[in-house]
Amino acid sequence: MVFPSGTKTFFLYRRVNGKPEKIKLGRFPEMSPEQAKAKAFQDIALISKGINPNVRKRELRGEATFAELFQRYLDEYAKVRKRSWKSDLGSYNRYLRCLDNKKISNISRNDIERLHNSIKVNAGLYAANRSLALLKIMFNKANHWGYNGMNPANGIKKFQEQARDRALQPDEIGRFFKALNEESNFVLKAYFYISLLTGARRGNVLSMRWSDISFGANPEWRIETTKNGEIHIVSLVPQAVDILKELRLYQNSEWVFPSDNSKSGHIEEPKKAWKRILANAEIKDLRIHDLRRTLASWQVRTGANSFVIGKTLGHKNQQATAIYARVSKDVARDSMQDAVDAMFKFK
Repeated sequence: MVFPSGTKTFFLYRRVNGKPEKIKLGRFPEMSPEQAKAKAFQDIALISKGINPNVRKRELRGEATFAELFQRYLDEYAKVRKRSWKSDLGSYNRYLRCLDNKKISNISRNDIERLHNSIKVNAGLYAANRSLALLKIMFNKANHWGYNGMNPANGIKKFQEQARDRALQPDEIGRFFKALNEESNFVLKAYFYISLLTGARRGNVLSMRWSDISFGANPEWRIETTKNGEIHIVSLVPQAVDILKELRLYQNSEWVFPSDNSKSGHIEEPKKAWKRILANAEIKDLRIHDLRRTLASWQVRTGANSFVIGKTLGHKNQQATAIYARVSKDVARDSMQDAVDAMFKFK
C-alpha cells in the first residue's frame, strides 16, 4: 500500500476465523519484498492454527512477559530462521530465566546491564556476550511484532573478547589420555575421544546418529547440517572406528551418544564429566571445543597446510572455496591419520 505521504507499507489481507483482517507486515525499504513475503507466510501459518497475528501484536504492546516473548521468538523466528536455535534455548535456560515473570515493558537497561555483568562473573564473558546478543534480537523482534517500547539491550557494549588458540600441548596430551581412559562412563569417554579424533563441532558430535556413519572400506561420517549450511563428510581414522564399533555393541539407540535424561534422546551437557577429566589430568583452561582446535594444531605439527585443515574441519570462506574443492578426501584423511598417530604416541 502506498500512502499519500509516499510511505510504502506491506500488508497481508486474509480472513481470520471468518473475519477479514489487514495485517501489517512492515515498511519498504526497511523490509524488502522477499522479507515481506516470508513474513506473510509466517502469519499465514499462524492463521492456519487459528491465531490472529493482529491480536498477538496487541498482546505484545507491553503486557507480555519475558517468558512469553522468548517463546514467541523461539517458535516464530529462531526455529524458522536459525540453525543454532538450540544454542539460544540453552542460553535462555541457563542465564535468562530470572526475567521470566517480568513484563517486557518493565525490563530496563539497568536490569540488562546488571544481568550482563552477573553472567560474566558466574559463567564468563563469552556467555555474557552471547546472552546480550540474544536479548537485543529478542527485543528487536518484539518491536517488529508491535511492541512500542525501547530495546533495553541497545547501547550496552559487549565485553572485549580475545580469540582463543588453546589446544592440547605435547606435555598435556599424555595426562589427558590417561585421565580419559580412567573415566568410568564409557559413553562420555567415547564422546570426548570422537570429538578429538574427528575435529567436529560439539553439537554435531552430540547429535551423531548411527545412520550417518559408514563403516565401509573408507569409513566416514556424514554431517547433514553444519554451521556453514553445507553437508560435511568426516573421514574416520581407525582409532575412531574402533571406539565407535565397541560403543555399538552395547546399545540399540539411534543416537551414538544416547541419554535417558534428555528430551532429545542424546547427551546434551557433558560438562561435569569434562571437569572431572581435566581435574584428574591436572589441565586448566581447556574447553570441549578446544579438542577441535587440538586436531588442527597437530595436523600443523605433522605438515598439513591450511587448505587441508580447512577440508578436515569443514571450514568455508569465499577465498578458499575453490581450493578446498580440489583437496581430495584421501589427502584430508591421510593428514588426520598423521595427526592422530602423533598424538597417540603420548597415549
